Amino acid sequence: MLDATQTAPNAADPRPGETLLEVNNIEVIYNHVILVLKGVSLAVPKGGITALLGGNGAGKTTTLKAVSNLLHSERGEVTKGQILYRGQSVQALNPAELVKRGVIQVMEGRHCFEHLTVEENLLTGAYTRRDGTAAINADLEMVYTYFPRLKERRKSQAGYTSGGEQQMVAMGRALMSRPEMILLDEPSMGLAPQLVEQIFEIVKAVNEGEGVTFLLAEQNTNVALRYAHTGYILESGRVVMEGAAADLRENPDVKEFYLGMSDKGRKSFRDVRSYRRRKRWLA
Repeated sequence: MLDATQTAPNAADPRPGETLLEVNNIEVIYNHVILVLKGVSLAVPKGGITALLGGNGAGKTTTLKAVSNLLHSERGEVTKGQILYRGQSVQALNPAELVKRGVIQVMEGRHCFEHLTVEENLLTGAYTRRDGTAAINADLEMVYTYFPRLKERRKSQAGYTSGGEQQMVAMGRALMSRPEMILLDEPSMGLAPQLVEQIFEIVKAVNEGEGVTFLLAEQNTNVALRYAHTGYILESGRVVMEGAAADLRENPDVKEFYLGMSDKGRKSFRDVRSYRRRKRWLA
């Protein structure tokens, strides 16, 4: 396993120049009262892995749902700002229309159809496609190439698979829609460290092998910054830091607070809690 100062093996930066998704100074309000995002802006380059980092309640999931237009189901709405995909506003589109354009979200908590088999779950991801059975079957085999464990369990009822396998099912189902971008919410949640590494290795392989762009929300800053190309750190609904993942890994504030490290070595939990009260960007 790599330590906090190492990069993922053979990591490559995305092709420069082309921005696939732009979020420009958006505000999000729930129930017409609760302001959750307070002017969030970010840019996701085509062909890259971009990480949204921060603690619980920072606004990561809300940002993803603002992009995928899933806020309305939770009485949330974007009240200011603009979201552009390939240079076109997508705020008026419903989630199904976004999937047809190539944007799909993998929700936190996996959300498999528990009564269906693993393979039936994967095939539901191709529901909106109109390119024929042969193409869908070819993509099913492609998914099994990235997730060989799912091929072994393809006839098993999804509700009886492990948490790691259900995360793989959710990601494989998203791939079956032939997306250009996947919004991946907390892929490490509830998984053992070894499985977390495995999931991120698969994300890296899909990114490089299929050219799929990822915008992922993740609390595990250590792992995310090793596999991402760029990163944004959110605090209380605001972007407080951004840049190349390699630069963020070496930033003293990120190392001390988010990675629990300092120039003097690993800090204790008590030290990190104390540092939280004096973060310079929140002063």
